[in-house]
Amino acid sequence: MSDSEHNEKSVISGALYLVATPIGNLDDITIRALNILRDSDRILAEDTRHTGVLLAHYGIKTPQTSYHEHNKRSKLPVILDWLESGEALALVTDAGTPGISDPGEELVQACVSKGIQVFSIPGAAAAICAVTSSGLSCRRFAFEAFLPKKKQKKQQILSELAAETRTIILYEAPHHLAATVRELYEALGDRQAVFCRELTKRYEEKLALSLGQACSYYEEHEPRGEFVIVIEGAAPDQIASSTAKQWSDVSMEEHMNIYLEQGLDRREAMKRVAADRGIPKRQVYDYLYK
Repeated sequence: MSDSEHNEKSVISGALYLVATPIGNLDDITIRALNILRDSDRILAEDTRHTGVLLAHYGIKTPQTSYHEHNKRSKLPVILDWLESGEALALVTDAGTPGISDPGEELVQACVSKGIQVFSIPGAAAAICAVTSSGLSCRRFAFEAFLPKKKQKKQQILSELAAETRTIILYEAPHHLAATVRELYEALGDRQAVFCRELTKRYEEKLALSLGQACSYYEEHEPRGEFVIVIEGAAPDQIASSTAKQWSDVSMEEHMNIYLEQGLDRREAMKRVAADRGIPKRQVYDYLYK
C-alpha cells in the first residue's frame, strides 16, 4: 500500500496503531496521529480521563476503553478478538510513545505472533527529547527506562551500567529520585549528568550536575515532576574501578546467586563474578567452594 493510499484510508481494518501523544504540550502531535485517533474504531488508553483531555482539545469523539498494567491480562484476549473481527484500534499511553515502559509491548508481541498488522505513528518520546537537548553525546546511547524495584535485579542492572560506555538514559519519579541518584553515584562514580523535568511544558528545566552534586542538591531541593536522567558513559579507565565498587556491599554468595538464577552454569557464573569484582576466578572458587 502506498503512502498516498494509506493517507486517504487513514486506518486499515484489523490493524493496531501505536499513536504517540504529547508528553506535555498538547501541540506536540502530528496530523497523521490525529487522523488515526479520529478514524479508529476504539482507542485503548492507559487512563481514559487523561486521554479524554487530549481528545476533547481536538474534538475527537472516538470511544475509549482502558488498557493498562492492572487489567492487561484480562483485556488482552478481548482486544485480540476486536482486532481479529476487523476493528482498527489505536493504542495510546498517558504521554509519549506506547510500548516504552508500559504494557503496550506485550500487546504488540501478541499481535505480531498472530499476524496482526501493527503500525507505529511517530511522535513525542521523552528519552529522545532529553538526550538530544542534554549536551551529552547522543551518537550512541543506552535507554534503561525505570530501574527495577527488586534489590538484586537493580544491583545487576547498576553493575552493567557501571561498565556502560554509551550515554545512559533513565526515567524516575520524583519521590524516588534522591535515593536513585545516591545509588547511581555509588555505582557509577561521579559522572556528569543532566536532570530533565517538565519537558515541553512551560517550566521545562534541565540541570547539569555531576552525580555527586546531584546527591546534595536533591537532599536540599524537593524533586517535582517526572524526571529523565541523562548520564555520560564511562571512560575505559573508569569501568573496572566503578564495577568493583558497585559489588563491594554484596556478599560473594549473593553475587553468585544472581547469575545462577539467570540460568548460567556455575563456571560461567564464577567468571562473571570475578569480572565484576576485578579478581581472579580462582579466588571466587576458593571462597565459595573450599
